[in-house]
Amino acid sequence: MQHESPGAPPQPAQHFDVLIVGAGLSGIGAAYYLQTECPDKSYAILEGRDAIGGTWDLFRYPGVRSDSDMSTLGYSFRPWQSDQAIADGGAIRDYVRQTAEQFDIVRHIRYGQRVLRASWSSASARWTVDTETKDGAPLRHTCAFLYLCSGYYDYAQGYRPDWPGMERFGGQIVHPQGWPEGLDYDGKRVVVIGSGATAVTLLPTLAQRAASVTMLQRSPTYIVARPARDKVSAWLRRHLPETAAHRLTRAKNILLGIYFYQMARRRPELAKRAILGGVRRQLGAGFDVAKHFTPDYKPWDQRLCLVPDGDLFKAIRAGKADIVTDHIDSFTEDGLLLRSGQHLTADIIVTATGLQIKLMGGVQLDVDGVDVDFSKRHMYKGLMCNDLPNLAFALGYTNASWTLKCELSSKYLCRLIKHMDAHGHAWCAPRWRDPTLTEEPALALQSGYVQRAAGMLPKQGSKQPWKLYQNYLYDTLSLTLGTVDDGTMEFGRARAVPRPDHAAPASSHADDYEKAAS
Repeated sequence: MQHESPGAPPQPAQHFDVLIVGAGLSGIGAAYYLQTECPDKSYAILEGRDAIGGTWDLFRYPGVRSDSDMSTLGYSFRPWQSDQAIADGGAIRDYVRQTAEQFDIVRHIRYGQRVLRASWSSASARWTVDTETKDGAPLRHTCAFLYLCSGYYDYAQGYRPDWPGMERFGGQIVHPQGWPEGLDYDGKRVVVIGSGATAVTLLPTLAQRAASVTMLQRSPTYIVARPARDKVSAWLRRHLPETAAHRLTRAKNILLGIYFYQMARRRPELAKRAILGGVRRQLGAGFDVAKHFTPDYKPWDQRLCLVPDGDLFKAIRAGKADIVTDHIDSFTEDGLLLRSGQHLTADIIVTATGLQIKLMGGVQLDVDGVDVDFSKRHMYKGLMCNDLPNLAFALGYTNASWTLKCELSSKYLCRLIKHMDAHGHAWCAPRWRDPTLTEEPALALQSGYVQRAAGMLPKQGSKQPWKLYQNYLYDTLSLTLGTVDDGTMEFGRARAVPRPDHAAPASSHADDYEKAAS
């Protein structure tokens, strides 16, 4: 289609029953369920980048890999065909792309369309979605249902603190999210700032070629070694049909994950002793585990870090890498000065300091002209928010595989759409009306990226269906078997969306609200 001249408003483009934003792991999964469960619905996927894969196409730093086992991070409908429990980023990217090709999802993807704004109209019961192409041309689409599968962090840049003296450093400063292609670290002295999943992934990989690698952390993280290869899965795949082996492996890992999480939350000291005991067995009695691997919080107050086959510990034992626990005083011309007075010399400094939260991919939303403030919203079943009609989002678990929850959300969305069709409804929206409900933070994690974004995140409620249980078995019952018309979800026809209590209607739709009230 031809684009308008610069500055001209975008003209309406094609209408879809459902628009999916994002062609990553959750977006491709959403498309599969939509075309399988609701084959009569038209849909498109709007992807701001030029490739499938989302996170797994964006991150290209050395050693990037999954932090969940692939039997659960992969799709339930397309088995991960390997007994490698932890996979590298390239393999995951290929898996997502091949899934899109196998199920003919690729023809529905509109690449290079970054979604800027989505506006809901009560009069027409549809969303108008404004996008921008890579050359800045505006495009507009409309849809009955909008499904945001764009994750929760800023793809443009990661989080990097502003340390004193950074401008003095004569070497390279690199953030993993923007890893330069072809960065030469052979024989170089590298310092990795951070202690999370990215840092513990980078350390053993960089140590294979760098002269020295030091992980500098302000405070430790709980780190658990696990086999990269799932021996049980390998045995099952040798003796059972592929589908049966996949289902049993997936069920085993789901149940084990739930068990260890619940045990850690109910008996934190026992979990702590078990985790630290594993570290001591890896590093030996002479290593200061108390200083470098013992956090001051309970297990699962932040996510655990998994290291396949203990590769981090192997690099430390071999003398190829080390850990320093201290605070940065300032950057210097050739490294970092720490508060203790120690100086770390470096040619390259990697700031593995985390993500920037960017809710719903940064899409600006309004309902009848009233901008949406997510900090004043409440999450319904972990996939919708109160008073936002025909809008869902895919957010994974914090204590298990991302895909587990996203698949449940997509299945529920299909149930919801079929229920609306069966009863002639044009819109649905959950309502926060129970006077006994109290607000709670949406995420209980103490991780830095969560705490930095606390003021912008929606809340959860004190009981179902507003509470996030972070439990796959519970959510399976709730989202696949629970009643869609549960008394909290409200349904209606076009021109009949009632005004949310906390917002005034836009003047152009005042009559719609008056009709709804009457």
